[in-house]
Amino acid sequence: MQYFVVMIDYGRRGREAVVDPEITRREVISRIASGEYRNVSFIHEVAENSVEDVTETLLAEAALPQIAPDDIDLQAASLDHAWDLRKHERT
Repeated sequence: MQYFVVMIDYGRRGREAVVDPEITRREVISRIASGEYRNVSFIHEVAENSVEDVTETLLAEAALPQIAPDDIDLQAASLDHAWDLRKHERT
């Protein structure tokens, strides 16, 4: 049997451990990415007789992809902005 333990820290209000044997790895990542799981203290994967800390791995998988600054077309962005401004000019 395999399941995940997600410890959420609410600060002064305390902590909550979410343990659901039916939750999959993909579902945990989805909940982190959607913001349902915030302020995660740790995530443990329990499988058979072993416990593994997978916090960093799952948080990295749930993070939004970073766009390199070289991939941004600044000229197109400025032209789009100019076009938007022209749409709102009074004629």
